[in-house]
Amino acid sequence: MTPNPPRPLVVEFTKMSGAGNDFIVLDNRFYFFGVEELSQMAIRFCARRTGIGADGILALEASESADFRMRYLNADGSVGTMCGNGARCLARYAANAGIEAGGDGAGVDAGTAGGGGAGGDSGAVAKAPSASDGAQLCFETDAGIYTADMLTGGVRLYIPDYQDFATLAADHDGPERCYLWTGTEHLVVFVDSVAETDVATLGARLRRTNPPAGANVNFAEVDGQRLRLRTFEKGVEAETLACGTGATAAAAAARLTGRLAGETVDVHMPGGVLTIGFHADGRARYLEGPAETVFRGTLEVPV
Repeated sequence: MTPNPPRPLVVEFTKMSGAGNDFIVLDNRFYFFGVEELSQMAIRFCARRTGIGADGILALEASESADFRMRYLNADGSVGTMCGNGARCLARYAANAGIEAGGDGAGVDAGTAGGGGAGGDSGAVAKAPSASDGAQLCFETDAGIYTADMLTGGVRLYIPDYQDFATLAADHDGPERCYLWTGTEHLVVFVDSVAETDVATLGARLRRTNPPAGANVNFAEVDGQRLRLRTFEKGVEAETLACGTGATAAAAAARLTGRLAGETVDVHMPGGVLTIGFHADGRARYLEGPAETVFRGTLEVPV
């Protein structure tokens, strides 16, 4: 008699969107999936036509030093050190799941984040209060500790300052561009029109010019006092509807190169609008925008 095959594990998930940057969210406090398992799930279920469809997987995990830990896997299964829109979505998910402030790292400002960049400053930064619906959570990421406020219309993520800014001359790979680290590696190319930019071709070429990690490639158009932005993301290997760390990088680069001023910059992307806040001295302060639940469901994982 042929034995019955093992029944698959039924896993609950939530689909979330941060300005069009979409994610499969799992509560890994219950499933205990390892990184390799999450990687395989990202490859399988982030596929747009044969899976659920997403830019990546967010796993909520327990933390001994903060309210929770964020684990992020890109759609191609690679580990992402940080995802700004993903962090905002997971913070909202955690708040909705009843996680409250009170871990050892609670109240730590984003000035202590940024462990993933060379020469990062880990000094705490004073944070002004914001209009909130009552929840503020502190969480671990591979890029350091972050804090988020739950706002009535979205989530504000307090972010570390950008690092390693440099202007790179035009070469055989592409036009002049800026490099900086905002939780992960980014290139910013200023263009006359993002609508007329071949993001797929130029983004794919520039994405591999920062070995070994590569870089996300952002094409930014200055439109008055705001930016229009399109981003080619590594790990997704395609244009995404939004990118939080990319919006931060583009806004910082625009200020550093004298294209924009002011303490807030609205960044308009195909999926929505994000607001980047800066300290008076120019350091990055926060990333703010929508973080919404799209639907919930179950998926099956072989055991």
